[in-house]
Amino acid sequence: MTSQDEEVLGKAYDARLMRRLLGYLRPYKMLAAGALGALIGGSALQLAQPYLMKVAIDRYIAQRDLSGLNLIALGFLGILIGSFVFEFLQTYILQYVGQRIMFDMRMQIYGHLQRVDIQYYDRNPVGRLMTRVTTDVDVLNDLFAAGVVSVFGDVFTLLGIMVVLLTMSWKLALVAFSVLPLIVFVTQWFRRNVRESYRGVRLWIAKINAFLQENISGMATVQLFRREAENFARFDAIDRGHRDANILSIFYYAVFYPAIEVTSALALALIIWYGGGQVLAGVLTLGSLVAFIQYSQRFFRPISDISEKFNLLQAAMASSERIFTLLDTPATIVSWQPAAASRQLVTRDPLLATIGPLPADSCQPGHILFDHVWFAYSGVDFVLRDVSFEVKPGQRVGVVGATGAGKSTLINLLMRFYDVSRGRILVDGVDIREMELGRLRALFSLVLQDVQLFSGTIATNIRLGSTLSDDDIRRAADAVHAGAFIDRLPNGLASEVGERGANLSVGQKQLLSFARALAFDPRILILDEATSSVDTETELLIRDALKVLMAGRTTIAVAHRLSTIQDMDRIMVFHKGELRESGAHQELLGQRGLYYRLYQLQYKDQEAPETATVPLPPRLGERRQFG
Repeated sequence: MTSQDEEVLGKAYDARLMRRLLGYLRPYKMLAAGALGALIGGSALQLAQPYLMKVAIDRYIAQRDLSGLNLIALGFLGILIGSFVFEFLQTYILQYVGQRIMFDMRMQIYGHLQRVDIQYYDRNPVGRLMTRVTTDVDVLNDLFAAGVVSVFGDVFTLLGIMVVLLTMSWKLALVAFSVLPLIVFVTQWFRRNVRESYRGVRLWIAKINAFLQENISGMATVQLFRREAENFARFDAIDRGHRDANILSIFYYAVFYPAIEVTSALALALIIWYGGGQVLAGVLTLGSLVAFIQYSQRFFRPISDISEKFNLLQAAMASSERIFTLLDTPATIVSWQPAAASRQLVTRDPLLATIGPLPADSCQPGHILFDHVWFAYSGVDFVLRDVSFEVKPGQRVGVVGATGAGKSTLINLLMRFYDVSRGRILVDGVDIREMELGRLRALFSLVLQDVQLFSGTIATNIRLGSTLSDDDIRRAADAVHAGAFIDRLPNGLASEVGERGANLSVGQKQLLSFARALAFDPRILILDEATSSVDTETELLIRDALKVLMAGRTTIAVAHRLSTIQDMDRIMVFHKGELRESGAHQELLGQRGLYYRLYQLQYKDQEAPETATVPLPPRLGERRQFG
């Protein structure tokens, strides 16, 4: 589904969705009832104004009774004050309730986004999810603040006017209502056409947002390849489409509102023509005719308001359906709950029946065991195939292989960002599916190639909301040689970090990520291409720090640069999802297998380092793959 496809509007009203939306109103039902009471009270006062005019004309003006006219004037003033109070109350309460509901809904959506598994984000672009939390929630706020309750006020006003008119003179009321078929026809025409124009506007807005997001974020590439003129022309076409869609929408509004006014004027003319004749015949009083005219003017205003709210209701139904689809997406990765049934996880796979007893040191801190692990992403062939290995406590293990060999997938499974398809993973002798997620992930510190920094200070990016003191942060920064560049910043640890660390170099961001990982003193350290984006000098600083920091800690390092993992206790070589080789650096070179060929490819244009005691074979020409 593209960002444009999701803007297609559904039904104008869906009872199932509306019931669910009204559930958000339940905690504020007393406030909503107060707003409804204020609406009804305001509508009743609006109905009283023409009737007071009728009384003033028929009883007091015709009889030249000034004292009675003064009482009517005071009553009219009281109605105006009461109308102001009711209008203030219903506006303030509805807007207040709308803001509270919008707050509750955004918190619910964000909380759910934190619980869903990483695979959900693989399928849904971030921009679409941001739209759920921002634009779609704003639309629902409009529904609660100006739609759900205020519609009752419009309906009450319409019914009240109809009852009053029929009570005063049913014949003249029928004359006034004779234009209703024309009103229905115009309203239906407007609703049908404005629905399509509204949909078109939403589609073009989605196209504008998608184009701007892609091209502004990639402006360096646009300028490098001199695509400014072409991109400007493409944006011009999209912007023209949005403009034309809005102009078409304006056309329907320009026809609808004058049509309602003309129809209202036609009804007024019929009332004056027929009612005036009845006044001259002595059947109807002049005050009644004036009241009829005022009621008729008030009668058509709610009709146009209800028609306008049709778009609001339709947009709210579309937004609520998208929001509830997100909220109804189950989190497939959930924390283990102590229950007898959960123990079946380790025996569900028939392959596990052949697994022998766990190693004697499996319960020691930092022990990792992969038992016949298979894994496939949704709709994709297996990325890992029958992978079994053990990492002993305190052991340092490097993981290498060609792109797509499954190296990063190992880390994702170990952190339980995804669940294995078959087999099991044990940490400290416990199946990770039988561990509480927070407890499991607290065992690790993870450093990725693409460093994620947040807006804030250097200190907050290392601390990440924990209770670490500034001294702890400083020691971690100094341990990875980040203290030197931090001291050069204007405010040291209190220096501001731009969005995604825009004001820091790649190497500086990588050093901060190391400081962040090591500040928590993890039991297990995970490095996923952690030094592939830094310069040689920074890499040497990091390698020097890691020699001390990895001591006594279980470490798994995924790397493309073999220089970063040559001194590991063990190196595992993956190829096409399988563990093909395992051993120390010199041992693997001596086997002249996959690792040997990968090593030769990396150093074919360089002088072999001193650690490479095995002579290199002749070059392999332009060959870039191995295995």
